[in-house]
Amino acid sequence: MTEGTVAIVGLGALGILYGKHLSDALGKNRVRIIVNAERKKRYEKEGVILNGEFCNFKYVLETEQDRPADLIIVATKSLTLNSGIESMKHQVGEQSTILSLINGISSEGILGEAFGHEKVIPTVAIGMDATREGQNVRSKVKGWLQIGADTPEKEIRLCKVMSLFDEAEFPYVVEDNITLKIWEKFIMNVGVNQVVMVNETTYGGVQTGGPYHEQARAAMAEVVRVAQAEGIALDETHIQKAFDIIDTVDPDGRPSMRQDGLARRPSEVELFSGTVLAKSEKYTLEAPVNGYLYNEVRRMESEYE
Repeated sequence: MTEGTVAIVGLGALGILYGKHLSDALGKNRVRIIVNAERKKRYEKEGVILNGEFCNFKYVLETEQDRPADLIIVATKSLTLNSGIESMKHQVGEQSTILSLINGISSEGILGEAFGHEKVIPTVAIGMDATREGQNVRSKVKGWLQIGADTPEKEIRLCKVMSLFDEAEFPYVVEDNITLKIWEKFIMNVGVNQVVMVNETTYGGVQTGGPYHEQARAAMAEVVRVAQAEGIALDETHIQKAFDIIDTVDPDGRPSMRQDGLARRPSEVELFSGTVLAKSEKYTLEAPVNGYLYNEVRRMESEYE
């Protein structure tokens, strides 16, 4: 992907974190941030800041029809994926490759239905601790992307993404079993994001030795049982791997779900415990911890003004 171009859809914490890295490394003209007119005006007026440093982004209106991007990174929330698909439609060409940084286990399929499954490289964003307040983001740990081809036909696209990331010195790892990695991230989201939100704490609350650590572990164990019912090779060792990662992040940081709670925004609870509960019912499994977390998040959200 020599001189390849990148389009980023969704300028939340991850969009800003990775958008700045790529824009700084590849040059502003090769990385475009796709926005509507209102956001373009606001971002250009107010600015976007990462760790106190101004992000000199190139903003492109979603209505502009220019040369499609070689790589499209989808960093929206799951709740706004449909509008993100509308925003990115002019960026997608026959040779475009799409990476989704959205939590959960369904966004790749949705994007594949919209633009062609052959264009979507399964991706997991892992190990970062980015926290967004307005248009300011702070992060001590950048984390990395796990990417992989889930079918042989995607190997060429995967190699092109690797070439672009290597040029940008962007942190990534190629995984042989990317589907398993998506489920590994899912157990982390289910355990960490929800427990931090319900208990109104930080990463420190669920890290090893934290007061809510065992609740997070129990929620993850329910995911393992669902995954095994689906034929996914997830087991108890993956729970510990999740905590090994969580133990490295800033204990004062907050996952995206807690940030949504503080901002009184709707959360991704349906992606997390909602999915666990639906699949548990399908396989006649018990999931009391996720049931409790789901109900508590819904109760908290019902009190938003």
